[in-house]
Amino acid sequence: MSQVTDGAGTQSSAAVKLSLFTLTTMVIGSMVGAGVFSLPRRFAEETGVAGALIAWAIAGTGMLMLAYVFQSLAVRRPDLDAGVYAYAKAGFGEYLGFFSAFGYWASACVGNVTYWVLIMSTVGAIWPALGDGDTALAIVLSSAGLWAFYFMIRRGVKEAAAINKIVTVAKIVPILVFIILALFYFDPQVFADNWGGADYAGSLFNQVRGTMLATVFVFLGVEGASVYSRHAKKRSDVGRATILGFLSVFAVFASVVVVSYGIMPMEQLAELRQPSMAGALEAAVGTWGKVFISIGLIVSVLGAYLAWTLMSAEVLYVAAKDDDMPRFLGRANHADVPVPALIMTTALSQIVLVVTAFSDDAFNFALDLTSALSLIPYLLAAAFAVKIGTRTDPLTAGGGRTSNRELTMAVIALVYTAFMLLAAGPRFLLMSFILYAPATILFVMARREQGRRLFSPRELVILAVSVIGAVIGVIALAAGWISL
Repeated sequence: MSQVTDGAGTQSSAAVKLSLFTLTTMVIGSMVGAGVFSLPRRFAEETGVAGALIAWAIAGTGMLMLAYVFQSLAVRRPDLDAGVYAYAKAGFGEYLGFFSAFGYWASACVGNVTYWVLIMSTVGAIWPALGDGDTALAIVLSSAGLWAFYFMIRRGVKEAAAINKIVTVAKIVPILVFIILALFYFDPQVFADNWGGADYAGSLFNQVRGTMLATVFVFLGVEGASVYSRHAKKRSDVGRATILGFLSVFAVFASVVVVSYGIMPMEQLAELRQPSMAGALEAAVGTWGKVFISIGLIVSVLGAYLAWTLMSAEVLYVAAKDDDMPRFLGRANHADVPVPALIMTTALSQIVLVVTAFSDDAFNFALDLTSALSLIPYLLAAAFAVKIGTRTDPLTAGGGRTSNRELTMAVIALVYTAFMLLAAGPRFLLMSFILYAPATILFVMARREQGRRLFSPRELVILAVSVIGAVIGVIALAAGWISL
C-alpha cells in the first residue's frame, strides 16, 4: 500500500477509498443487525397496531431528518471527518466533542454485545445450556467470537468492507422472505384485533413512548457513511449513501412490525422467545420458518458486528489524530487498521458482555443502554447543524447560510433527539453518566501529552455535571432505585 505524509511529516498508510455502493452497504449493514429480528416481540410488549404506526411515523420522520443533517453537514463541512464526533467538537468545543466521540464509541461497544447475546439465545433454543444468551457458557463462547473478529478485522479495512458488502446482501434476503410469507399468511381479523392495544396499561402516548428506544436502536448506523467519510471516493457520496441506506432500511423495519400483527395475537407475540421474528414465522409456516430466520439472524448479526466494530474503532482513531484522545489510539498498521483503537473496542465489549450476566434481561438492557448512549452524540450533531444554519459560517461550503429547508430539518432532528432522551428516562441517562465520567481520564491524558491546561472554566462545569450524574447513578444502583 502506498504511503502518504501527514502535516507533521510522519508516514502513514493511504486511506482506502470506498465507492457509493460500498458506503451504502455499510449504512445498511450497520443498521440491519440484531434489532430487526427482535421487533415483533418488542413492539407487541408495548402497543398494538395503532401505536406501532404512530411510533414508526415519529421515528421515521425524526431519523430521516437526522439522516438529512448528516447529508447536509457532509457537503457543507467537508473538512470534518468521522462526522458524529467532529460535528460536536466544531460546534461546542473539545470537551463535548470528546464526550460525543466516547459516547458514540461506547454505544457501539454495548450494541455489539446485543449481537452475541442474540446469537447465543438463538442457538439456545436447541442447546439449553446457552439459555437466553446470558449463561456462563454463552459468555465464554461470545468472548471467543469477539476476539476472533478482532484478529480478522486487523487484517485490513478493505477486506472487512468487502466482507460486509457480501454479508449485507445475504442478510437482507431472509428478512424480505419473512415479510413476503407474513403477507401470504396475513389474517385480517387477527390484525384488526391487534389494532388498539386496549388491554395494555397506560395511554396511547405511553404505549408509543415504550417503543421509542427500540426504534432508536434499529436505526443506529444511519451515520455510517459519515463516520467513514475519510475513505469516500467522492465527498458527495457520503450524503447519498446515508439517505439511500436509511430509506431502504426504514421500509423493511416498519414492514416487519406491521405484518407481524397479522400473524398472531399480540399477547402471544409478546411472549415469544427472542429472536421473535423466528417464532412469528414458525407460527405461520412451521418449524422450517424458525430455522430459516435463525440462520439469517446469525449471518445478519455477524455482519452488523463487523460494520460496527469498524466504525467504533474509526471514531477513536480520528479523535486521536485530532489530539482529542491519547496519541496511542491514533496508530494504524500497514493495512490502515487502527489496532490500538480496535483493541479498546473489543475490550469494552468484553467487559459489557460480562456485566450482562447480572442483568434480568441481558438483551433489552444492552439494547436500551446502546440507544441512550448514542442519543447525546446525535443531539450534538443536530444542534451543530442548527447552529451553522442560523448564522453565516465562513467554514461552510460557499461561506453562507444553510437554506431554510436544511435549517427546518435540523430543528426537527434536534427536537426528535431531545424527545428521545426524555423518553429514555433517568435510568439509562444515569448509567450513561457512569460511563462518561471516568472516560475523562482519556481526555486528561490527551491534554497532558500536548502540555495544555487540563480544563477551561466552561469544561470544569461540564466535568462537574458528569461526575455528579455518575455519583447519583452509582448510589441509585447501590440503593436499588435503578437496576441492570
